[in-house]
Amino acid sequence: MTVISSHEVARDPAFKDGVSRPDGLEMTPLRPQDLDALDRRLLTLAQKEIPLVERPYRAFGESLGISSEAETLSRVERLKKGHILRQIGAIFDTRRLGYQSSLVAVRVPKERLDAAAAVVNEHPGVSHNYGRNHAYNLWYTIALPPGVSMERTIQRLHELCGGQVTRPMPTLRLFKIGVQLDVAGDSKLSDETDGAATWAWKTPPLAADLNERDVRAIRALQEDLPLDPAPFEGLGRQEGLSGEEILQGAHRFLRDGIMRRYSAVLHHRAAGFVVNGMAVWKVPPERIEELGPQMGGFRGVTHCYQRPTYEDWPYTVFTMIHARTGPECKGVVDAITAKTGLTEVEILYSTKEYKKVRVKYFTTELKKWEQKYGMTDHPEPVEGCIGHGSTGSP
Repeated sequence: MTVISSHEVARDPAFKDGVSRPDGLEMTPLRPQDLDALDRRLLTLAQKEIPLVERPYRAFGESLGISSEAETLSRVERLKKGHILRQIGAIFDTRRLGYQSSLVAVRVPKERLDAAAAVVNEHPGVSHNYGRNHAYNLWYTIALPPGVSMERTIQRLHELCGGQVTRPMPTLRLFKIGVQLDVAGDSKLSDETDGAATWAWKTPPLAADLNERDVRAIRALQEDLPLDPAPFEGLGRQEGLSGEEILQGAHRFLRDGIMRRYSAVLHHRAAGFVVNGMAVWKVPPERIEELGPQMGGFRGVTHCYQRPTYEDWPYTVFTMIHARTGPECKGVVDAITAKTGLTEVEILYSTKEYKKVRVKYFTTELKKWEQKYGMTDHPEPVEGCIGHGSTGSP
């Protein structure tokens, strides 16, 4: 079993001192040991919820015992500049927006891996793209709007990146989703929790009926929250909406399950969680319903899904684990084994993070990509390049 050391993956290789973020802040790197106890509490709680109120930084600071709104803003700015806090914004349910999504595994010749990843990264619907220590060595997630063929798009990416075999692995059943890293260190990753089903479904949720004003609010809420005492006014202005209209929409999106939460996302590795392990399990089909919630019930498991199998891929349940060390990651896997009795498992560690961004919904970027790469020239998938997996239903 390969364990990636913290020295190999402690920081995004693309990160350089003095480089500006998209919001114009000049980045000056922080290390985990540079964070004080209040920074750590802030980062831990910010991943759960940022208040949807007119002055969110003041309300959030008060929940931490910070009496000064200016101090909260200053700390958040420092953590953004330090490449620890990536973004504050809405996390939407892809399917409730009418989008479709899939994890995709690609087998690429080792010498072409970086070039293949660069091609995949160009697609605006690709939010995550990692190299992993397996024959399937490139793994990406993609989201597409209604009316766009997932199969044709994956086929085109297969051709463009020079993949040998590509396997679409859409979610068949969601047992848990929600990255909330305990930067404060108040818990063990191998602890069991009662939060396995905080966001889960047995059948995919239906698309919500969205109007044009809803779409404008979604476009605003998916942007990074400005460092301003009343930031929703600025977010709304770019879409022709008031701050009050943005907040009303956000509360309705939460109520209707369109938005999962409004919170912060961290640069995992910079925050000290340098090991990303995707543990894949051979769970008998007749036991998936029973064991899936148990596997997702560990604090260190951020995502737990059932996915299709193939003749060369027998694994039915995926558990994502973000840990500080390889042994800590392996400890979560061992805890799952002790709980469920499952022993047929592989851990695919990330060897390189090629892309990690939030999906941007309702933009024009996809049309530009399709025009650039001639999607209309490929009306039908080429037989044998990508496959259709088994659902594993008993």
